[in-house]
Amino acid sequence: MIYDLMVIGGGPAGYVAAERAGHAGLSVLLIEKRALGGVCLNEGCVPSKTFLNSAKMFEHAKHGEAYGVTCENPKLDHAKVVERKNKVVNMLVSGVKAQMRANKVTVVEDEAFIEGRTAEGFCVKTSKETYCSKRLLICTGSSAVVPPIEGVAEGIKDGFVLTNREILDLTEVPKQLVIVGGGVIGLEMASYFNIAGSEVTVVEMLDKIAGPTDAEISAILKKNYEKQGVHFKLSAKVTKVTQNSVVFEKDGKTEEVPADKVLLSIGRRANIKGYGLENLGVLTDRGGIVTDCYGRTNVAEVYATGDVNGRSMLAHTAYRESEVAVNHILGKKDVMRYQAIPAVIYSNPEVGSVGETEATAKEKGREIKIGKVSMNFSGRYVAENEGGDGICKVIVDKATDALIGCHMIGSYASEIIVSAGIMIENEMRVSDIKEIVFPHPTVSEIIREAIFSL
Repeated sequence: MIYDLMVIGGGPAGYVAAERAGHAGLSVLLIEKRALGGVCLNEGCVPSKTFLNSAKMFEHAKHGEAYGVTCENPKLDHAKVVERKNKVVNMLVSGVKAQMRANKVTVVEDEAFIEGRTAEGFCVKTSKETYCSKRLLICTGSSAVVPPIEGVAEGIKDGFVLTNREILDLTEVPKQLVIVGGGVIGLEMASYFNIAGSEVTVVEMLDKIAGPTDAEISAILKKNYEKQGVHFKLSAKVTKVTQNSVVFEKDGKTEEVPADKVLLSIGRRANIKGYGLENLGVLTDRGGIVTDCYGRTNVAEVYATGDVNGRSMLAHTAYRESEVAVNHILGKKDVMRYQAIPAVIYSNPEVGSVGETEATAKEKGREIKIGKVSMNFSGRYVAENEGGDGICKVIVDKATDALIGCHMIGSYASEIIVSAGIMIENEMRVSDIKEIVFPHPTVSEIIREAIFSL
């Protein structure tokens, strides 16, 4: 059989593409070597959120007095948290499998290798069979970066050094956890394990945490983490990992911090090797597959979506890129746009960001106006957050008076930020946003307050 579309990789990009294409009536083959749902569902987004929700509930139980709630001797049972995580993952993976069946997608659990292109189409070999398809969609995702630091390879081998995959299966909370990298994954795991009882130290090469997050938001997040007991070593370069410590250089001096476990969290790298891309001549650059606004590669009828193109390593970006690619295959008018993709750190407090930051806007030479208000302008936020210090910051282009960025830290930020993204996507002006009616009392009203502060 020659399929209409063959998808390599069953993560967010792959399974959404397969589902959409199958629903549209195309014959689809999906090849996944590990588990449907990819890193996001099995080793990243979803399992980490089960951890963080348990931690949040534990924190509420411990500090309920200010809200009139008393709970004696609350405990966080990490083994049960892991057990529930596995249950949630299994349920959602089963849901993806059901969606594949419902949309008549053929799923093959195996490794895939692209052999080339023949008159019949693209040929992809697995351990048992070779499959052919008219079109090919590469969704091979990404893997955690493992730096060539002394002791890291040995540490991974003996289980002392972990990536995002292994740390979510720890059955015991380490007494001392050192996290190398202060990005999203590192910060979320720092939040959970700190609350669960670890002494957490984050070692970050940059002079701020949370990567591209707005600097002011990043500073508030760091202050909150420090109040909770997390230690930070910024502008620090890790030089060595021993059997019980992490060694780093800071301000010209060598320092060492003890560790029972080390989490590597310094970024992710697109999976482009070992799949036979060279047999088609697929163009790569800066470690990712080069694609256009439709998800097309330089090879006709070959597409690449999700982390493998290196453009925006977020599951929701992968969803949308795959929808655009499938729509292009179907002849529907659609195009991928990246200016309003939200980013979230599911810490406590949460961080939500979309569009330009103050720094990126200025780097691009745009004249901007900044509106900034405390989250305490929201009645609901005050009612639910004792002593909260969150803010909401909006970035407006002076020339067009359109919203181009929004950044917030506080409760529900992960759920609220999409509304700002919609405003940016639709190039809404300040005058347009002022006419929107937000439900009251909600924390989402903070966007309206920030707009009116301009």
